Amino acid sequence: MSQAPAHRPTAADDLMLRALTYTDPVVRALEAELQQEYVEKYGPRYGTVEEPALDPGEFTPPDGLFLVGFVGAEPVASGGYHQFDEGIVEIKRMFVVSDRRGVGYARHLLSELERRAADQGFKRAVLESGSEQAEALSLYRTAGYESIAAFGKYIGLERSLCFGKDLTPAPPE
Repeated sequence: MSQAPAHRPTAADDLMLRALTYTDPVVRALEAELQQEYVEKYGPRYGTVEEPALDPGEFTPPDGLFLVGFVGAEPVASGGYHQFDEGIVEIKRMFVVSDRRGVGYARHLLSELERRAADQGFKRAVLESGSEQAEALSLYRTAGYESIAAFGKYIGLERSLCFGKDLTPAPPE
């Protein structure tokens, strides 16, 4: 009788995900770091560090969600989704603090966002990433996202790349 392969622990196993409101001070601090990176990569045309990026209500359940990943008490990752269209969520604001990258936190977070969206009945996820974000582009492609035509506010933005993926609901237990 063959056994299932043993689980190989990864740093992502230490990541505890919690749903927080987009206005929570922990989220706002992570968002400020993310926005600073955007300004550094793309210039002031893409906003200022202080500028709020989105309507906080977009991430309110059941049509939205915002998760923060903690290692112990330290917030190290964040991301969320909101309903984009009937049966479709847009994944937004994926971020891992710079000194915690490369250990699987973003992949774990993305997978959990997809799972929760599918559990809410969403059939597809779309997202956008900037052309200067090589690590994010690699993550999305290796997670099964395929290039799609620009959508919504990203139409006509030259440094904007859009992706989509069908979501698979978890099998019943």
